[in-house]
Amino acid sequence: MPDPLRDIVLDFREAVLPTGVPRRIEVTPVPGKATVCIGPRRAGKSTFLFQQVQKLLDRGVPRDNILYVNFFDDRLRHLQHEGPGSVADAYFSLHPEKKNAEKIYCFFDEIQVVPGWEPFVDRLMQTEACEVYVTGSSARMLSREIATQMRGRALPWEIFPFSFREFLDFEGLDAGGPLSTRRRLLVRKAFEKYWERGGFPEVAGLDRGLRIRIHQEYWGAMLFRDLVERHDVAHPRAVSDLAQRLVDNTASLYSINRLTAYLQSLGHRAPKPAVSDYVAWFEDAFFLFTVPVFDASLARARTNPKKIYCVDHALVRSVGSGILVNSGHLLENLVFTALRRSSPKIAYFKGPNGRKVDFVAVRPDGSRVLVQVCESLAEPRTRKREVTALAQAMAALGTRTGTVVTRDEEETIAVDAGSIEVVPAWRFLLDVG
Repeated sequence: MPDPLRDIVLDFREAVLPTGVPRRIEVTPVPGKATVCIGPRRAGKSTFLFQQVQKLLDRGVPRDNILYVNFFDDRLRHLQHEGPGSVADAYFSLHPEKKNAEKIYCFFDEIQVVPGWEPFVDRLMQTEACEVYVTGSSARMLSREIATQMRGRALPWEIFPFSFREFLDFEGLDAGGPLSTRRRLLVRKAFEKYWERGGFPEVAGLDRGLRIRIHQEYWGAMLFRDLVERHDVAHPRAVSDLAQRLVDNTASLYSINRLTAYLQSLGHRAPKPAVSDYVAWFEDAFFLFTVPVFDASLARARTNPKKIYCVDHALVRSVGSGILVNSGHLLENLVFTALRRSSPKIAYFKGPNGRKVDFVAVRPDGSRVLVQVCESLAEPRTRKREVTALAQAMAALGTRTGTVVTRDEEETIAVDAGSIEVVPAWRFLLDVG
């Protein structure tokens, strides 16, 4: 009788690895901890696993010492009831001489679909000489869940769609070091492509029609597989309508009260606690993100209106109605995702006079980065408003520098609090990495 697990283990020995474009993500395995890659659907987590496998092969690790299993494989449906323990049994039945004798590198893709994966991985690391890598769709494998279920024996890493530098890698362009006039022009041209296509790897080289269709498929999968099915939502249309409302208001303020009133105006029976849960699920799925006001008081930060952003600015174009979102909102969303890749600690600043700065991002070293987004400072009133707000925030937070990201303008502005760098978006994206 055929054994699908043994077949899967053996098939991997001859598989050609689709490694794609190398990602600029430095994942460092830590002894005794599983490396867990989380992020939105279709961001390239599986391809990233294959890149790690290839690095091991390049180091001379024998392919027999690498176990790869994709738990979305339809041959493994029986594991939904039996659990994942038979995976290790199948491998060691083929290689009994390696058990407790050689280091085995285990790569488990989408393992969250199998109940009981956490104790299985935990047991592998404790009883076998295994280094374990795991991926999972973000809504099913959240970092806080890992922290509780794995009891500190897992280290999560976030994987987002292509950054601009990764998109340049996809285009075959080197943007390292000083840019010559020719390379600068090529980078700016590539930015226009990135502006139109976004960062999801699968659509990076596709035409507009296919890109929109695939983006819409992503959106539907996130809503109904990661949210409605996972949370057993009784009123899925309310979740769908709320998601549409939020994506149509990208880079704008929202409050739970206003969202609740909106859903009720559509006839949904959605109390405030349910709406609050829905918004949290969107963020857990890494497709929508909320940004609070910058405030030393956590209570005030929670009660003030928040801003909403999407994981990819081009996705907003593909799934939004196009009524409320303009190019300025998309530019602000683009800057947010660039900042979010390096720091989850992002807020907006609101001064006592009501003037706002789009982003206060906290770097890993604790320093603050103030960023204002404006398509153009050419209009005098716009220039005064944006520069004044940023200068006041710099003074209030004791920061000597600030940044204004524009579509294509570049200058340095001296203010009492320090200096403001006005940079085009393509340059800002290169600087943040």
